[in-house]
Amino acid sequence: MWSNISAAPFLLTGFPGLGIFHPWISVSFFVIYVSILLGNGTILYLIREDHTLHQPMYYFVALLAATDLGVTLTTMPTVLGVLWLGHRAISQGACYFQAYLIHSLSIVESGVLLVMAYDRFIAIHSPLKYTSILTNARVVKIGLGVLMRGFILIVPVIITLSGFPYCGSHVLSHAFCLHQDVIKLACADITFNRLYPIVLVSLTGFLDSVLILISYILILNTVMGIASGKEQAKALNTCVSHISCVLVFYVTVTGLTLIHRFGKYVPHVVHIIMSYIYFLFPPFMNPIIYSIKTKQIRNGINRLLSLQNKSFNL
Repeated sequence: MWSNISAAPFLLTGFPGLGIFHPWISVSFFVIYVSILLGNGTILYLIREDHTLHQPMYYFVALLAATDLGVTLTTMPTVLGVLWLGHRAISQGACYFQAYLIHSLSIVESGVLLVMAYDRFIAIHSPLKYTSILTNARVVKIGLGVLMRGFILIVPVIITLSGFPYCGSHVLSHAFCLHQDVIKLACADITFNRLYPIVLVSLTGFLDSVLILISYILILNTVMGIASGKEQAKALNTCVSHISCVLVFYVTVTGLTLIHRFGKYVPHVVHIIMSYIYFLFPPFMNPIIYSIKTKQIRNGINRLLSLQNKSFNL
């Protein structure tokens, strides 16, 4: 009997106490979902089709857009299933796989933002050597390294997670599976699964943010050495999009972390809302930031819209 209970599906949770509003909330999430797919999909399409965007900077932008799409495609199906259809049950295998993808892609996104900071440093510090340093082959290697780091480092906690018995409640706190949510339901010694994520966050998110900060200190030092104020402004302007994406990502990460660590008396619904902001706000904002702040992408979008208008007129 104990093994049967242990193998039972997990139950996802929407917004406790707001079940009557779930259909309306789901409409808002669906609109955001479609916006994220269109925004990041458009960025990927433009970078693929527009040869003027076949540069290291835009390859990294494409990797960021693909990561954002991955996060959204991983989380939103179960979210909409819970809110729209009331489908709460998820098999343990599917839950572990979803948790694996969510946490892996979060590490990947942090890594992408780091290599984008490196890209901006090379572009400003050594503009004449930019293409020789960041060759296509090197960009591919960097991209694969970022992906491998994210998808390999999270494997140990997911493997141990899948080996634990779950003999108590199978009700999760969110409409998607997270390691820290599932581990609370395990009937076993979870010391490793408590300590490993702390080490992992220190070696990825915290280290990445420190290296990004150092990159921008070096960038500012280089810019200050440029004699022309106009050239200084031009150099810094190429970093605005990336800085905005970094702030969006790390502000949401910090907010979610503070709520979980120190929000003991904060209503549970606030914790849930913060988790949705963390997973939806960066993928929603990043295409908007690059569409507004990056001239080449903005021009590509204008050309795409003009072609569509011409096709409609025909």
